[in-house]
Amino acid sequence: MDEATKVGLTTESRPQAGEKWVTFRIWRQESASSPGDFEEFRVPWRKGANVISSLMEIQRNPVNAAGKPTTPVTWDAACLEEVCGSCAMNINGRVRMACSALVDKLEWPITLEPMRKFPMVRDLTVDRTRMFESLKRVKAWIELDGTHNLGPGPRQSQSEQIQRYVLSTCITCGSCLEACPQITQDNDFMGAAPISQVRLFNLHPTGAMHAEDRLHGLMGPGGIQDCGKAQNCVQVCPKEIPLTTSIAAMNRDVTKLVVKDLFFKDKETETAVGGPA
Repeated sequence: MDEATKVGLTTESRPQAGEKWVTFRIWRQESASSPGDFEEFRVPWRKGANVISSLMEIQRNPVNAAGKPTTPVTWDAACLEEVCGSCAMNINGRVRMACSALVDKLEWPITLEPMRKFPMVRDLTVDRTRMFESLKRVKAWIELDGTHNLGPGPRQSQSEQIQRYVLSTCITCGSCLEACPQITQDNDFMGAAPISQVRLFNLHPTGAMHAEDRLHGLMGPGGIQDCGKAQNCVQVCPKEIPLTTSIAAMNRDVTKLVVKDLFFKDKETETAVGGPA
């Protein structure tokens, strides 16, 4: 960066007389292996501004509160309307969506940190691969018999639709995992979101055909039995999904399946191969 650019950036970052400014303390870290620390920035106050729009302002003019040019802050965002789930971060010590966090409703100075239960990538960006691996483990999808027209799907009652709709609003943001005291970067507990998705797809008339496969995915290391019932997940979910209700329901179904596997699995196998019924 040449001197003229540095002077221009530094001058632009200085508050004008009577102008209201918001201070942000942002965690900066170049990579998972490098040390990190907070860096302060000052952003002009604008009515209705949220955390993402403030980060965009810093990106346009990457000068810290001391007036020194620095590297632009790295973060994740896409939809900017609390649908994609990518902008989840710790804001003033609480995990939430940055796009719906209004500056005027937060305590100043505003502290931004990455989620700590996921591997660091850079600054506020983390690697959420563990969530998607858990969804694959529990087969969180509906199997399709080809790509041709299958005709109308099975009819569902209104009560079932209402129950499934709220579960379908999960945006895989990772907030429930971040708030869970059972989850660390060193263990493989899947967390509340994948468990709730098992309930969603097992309630589907077509998905119910593979319900036992999904329930088996909840068993084993890192499965539903690792849940400590802290109930932090339901407190931070941006979509207010009844995660603890889903965990309780899946616990019951898993218990039933364990009993079935224990006492009836051999009999079902014998019947399938033409043995004693």
